[in-house]
Amino acid sequence: MVENPGLLEIADELYALGLPEFTPTRDARAKALKADDKDLAARLKALKKPSVAAWVVNALVRHEAEQVEQVLAVGAALREAQANLDGDELRALTRQRRQLTAAVTTRARALAGELGVKVTTAVSDQVEATLTAAMVDEECARAVRSGLLVAALTSTGVEASEVAGAVALPDALGFAATARAAADEPTGRPDLHVVPDPEADAKARAAAQAVLDEADADLAEATQARDAAATEVEELEARSMQLQAEIDELRRRLAELESSAEEVDDELADAEDVRAEADDAVALATTQRDAAATALARLED
Repeated sequence: MVENPGLLEIADELYALGLPEFTPTRDARAKALKADDKDLAARLKALKKPSVAAWVVNALVRHEAEQVEQVLAVGAALREAQANLDGDELRALTRQRRQLTAAVTTRARALAGELGVKVTTAVSDQVEATLTAAMVDEECARAVRSGLLVAALTSTGVEASEVAGAVALPDALGFAATARAAADEPTGRPDLHVVPDPEADAKARAAAQAVLDEADADLAEATQARDAAATEVEELEARSMQLQAEIDELRRRLAELESSAEEVDDELADAEDVRAEADDAVALATTQRDAAATALARLED
């Protein structure tokens, strides 16, 4: 719920004025209100004069509402695609976002010129950054739609932006600026939907070249890593084959040794049998010899 509808209505009128008119008109309105409503007058007096970039965006919102809504609609679709992880749609919308913000920024510079304000390159960059922020961040979109910006916006879209300090008053968030009627439009302005950026092709080529350069660098790095991995695989395959050959040789040698061991075991068993027979023969011969020795001894006696 809006706490100060009177202040919000006055602010809507003030921020629709030309930049040189803002401060004297604000102060005159505050002075006129002071006798009847000191609190409202003080709040009105505290409204900040917008920066040039903020003023340009505010003017764009009022004079080119359809284009601004198109920007915000593409931004909403972009955020939805990002939330749904729709890669193809995200890439298409990202390209559209860049082209659209560039084109609308060009129109904003022309509009500012028609309204008597020269826009420098630095201010133009701030305007484009504000439009981009409105596309990637929902709170920034609300701030832009209010037409009550006092400062340019920036946002990466990764984290929610703090926009309270960039709008004239807290009630601005959720408020939509009053569009200028056709009779209030500057004369001589062409009826355009989106003015093409004269540098759009160059910017697109530069962006494409940057993407290509990055892809080339990634490819070179990936190729180098692949070649290193392939070399390591070849070395390990050769080592594996060598070790397998050594294992096969050891297995063959082991089989030979096992066969020899079996033969030796058989020969050992035969030798043990022969030894047993020889032991028996020795025992028998010993007995016979002892008996002969005993008989000889008797005869001698």
